[in-house]
Amino acid sequence: MSITEVQLLTRKPAQSVAAPGPRGHSARARCVFSVDVEDWFHILDVPSAPPISVWDRMPSRVEANFYRLLDLFSMKKVQVTCFFLGWVAEKFPHLVTEAVERGHEIGSHGYSHRLVYQMAAREFREDARYSRLLLEDLSGSAVLGYRSAGFSMTDATPWFFRELAEAGYVYDSSVFPARRGHGGMPAAPRVPHTVAQGNHSIVEFPMTVTDFGAEDMCFFGGGYLRLSPYWLIRRMTRQVLDSGRPVVFYIHPREIDPDHPRLRMSFSRRFKSYVNLRWTEEKLLRILEDFPVSPFRDFLSTDGRSWELDATTA
Repeated sequence: MSITEVQLLTRKPAQSVAAPGPRGHSARARCVFSVDVEDWFHILDVPSAPPISVWDRMPSRVEANFYRLLDLFSMKKVQVTCFFLGWVAEKFPHLVTEAVERGHEIGSHGYSHRLVYQMAAREFREDARYSRLLLEDLSGSAVLGYRSAGFSMTDATPWFFRELAEAGYVYDSSVFPARRGHGGMPAAPRVPHTVAQGNHSIVEFPMTVTDFGAEDMCFFGGGYLRLSPYWLIRRMTRQVLDSGRPVVFYIHPREIDPDHPRLRMSFSRRFKSYVNLRWTEEKLLRILEDFPVSPFRDFLSTDGRSWELDATTA
């Protein structure tokens, strides 16, 4: 990856003891909660997934599912980051305005939900820029953050951060610093960091992974969260927080809807996509009860003040 410099965000020495947060965690040990706002048929890399040309004709369930998530967040009095797929926002603009009215941050999930490494650099930039402008028009506020479809920033897309900065973004949460189905970047930093490429720089919040035996694993979103028992999710969350790193949780609206339609796919992929859907909402509520969560924007504006840049060469 042709990154000229990676600036790791590392904690400054504490000047005072932070006030304890929920369940005894310090106020600095923060979790970020995010929602990738897409529909049940937006699963990646399966032959049965419908092309964008027919999405309008598919029976949508994102509206009811997203409202349910918003109600759960309101019940627990928390705000999160909602990474909207541009296509969803365009079809259901009231979902964006409702999220804003409830105090949530609006981020971009691109427009067409395509894997980054299947696009050319300019094509990616245009998709990301169009989605940002659309969401800013709908939300009435600046859209700072981006998350790629399938966390598909890899070593095969060295232009990713440059093009994202050119498209007008301040931060990203697309790097998966471990092996995964859509690539992953096992050698990438696990902590929030600033990536500089030439005259461009962008803050990266990588997905959270942690040591589990001989593997680096994620327990904090998608199939990983659905498959893992809650006692293990809680234990791994505390392990990451105790190391001084934030935990990035993520969820999709379809994951609290166990009765949504299914796409045809292989047994292994079907297991990954649909395992334990009936228990996701319960796990979500327990996470919100056990850990302090906030949107990315709050982390940048508050916790970010307790971090300093330490330039290192990649």
